[in-house]
Amino acid sequence: MSNSKATQNEYVLGTHDDELQRLCFQNRLWASEATAIWQRAGFAPGQTILDVGCGPGFTTLDIVSLVGPTGRVVGVDESERFLNRLNETCRVNGINNVEAVKADVQRIELSPNTFDGAYTRWVLCFVNDPEAVVQRVAGALKPGATFAIQDYLNYRALSVSPKGESMARVVQAVDASWRQRGGDPHICLRLPTMLANAGLEIVDVRPIVRFARPGSALWEWPGTFFRNYLPTLVSMGLLSDKERKEFEQDWAELSRNPNAVFCTPIVMDIIARKT
Repeated sequence: MSNSKATQNEYVLGTHDDELQRLCFQNRLWASEATAIWQRAGFAPGQTILDVGCGPGFTTLDIVSLVGPTGRVVGVDESERFLNRLNETCRVNGINNVEAVKADVQRIELSPNTFDGAYTRWVLCFVNDPEAVVQRVAGALKPGATFAIQDYLNYRALSVSPKGESMARVVQAVDASWRQRGGDPHICLRLPTMLANAGLEIVDVRPIVRFARPGSALWEWPGTFFRNYLPTLVSMGLLSDKERKEFEQDWAELSRNPNAVFCTPIVMDIIARKT
């Protein structure tokens, strides 16, 4: 595959090489949080789990390790490139209990009462019709099965100290870009009603807010995002090139400041069980 950053409708952040690397890094940084919600959701060996919006399959492969050789994971994504990456990884590693399905998670047809659990992370905030995703996942779950969700409650809560105007502008532009594509960076405010309407009862809710200092791996998480996505914000007209350069200078200065602090956006863990 080429390293082209051509605009693609399938994923607002792109499917280019830099984004693939960022997603791999992100998966490692948030692996413990993912594992924790899977355990609370009751994911276990021998189960069949649905990975909703699986991307290149980093979480899919983590889940298949959890369900073991007697279990099965179905990963659904709209990006052919990402799914090719997942299929190749499975081939190289001799993994034969993962199925990669190319489909829009808002429109996919799933067999009813099939899955013991489902998982999604930072997918519902990007799609035009999150309620359709919830309804389709609910229909595919067995009675008593759980849907584990990790997504944003308030993206604009992302902040740094010392504060600066350039960060506020960038966060606002990111928020606007997702909304322009039909997403909702505060999707978790709407999920309780969607889940209830789909016959899912919320059984566990927990907020996640993490703090990072310069030089740490978590500090690099927003850094990789900014490097990848700021050019897109400029091309969309949501940020000027001058503002982009000002932000990059400010971020570099923050990264050299041993007293600086980064606070992640508020992420919610939501586990809902099919009644």
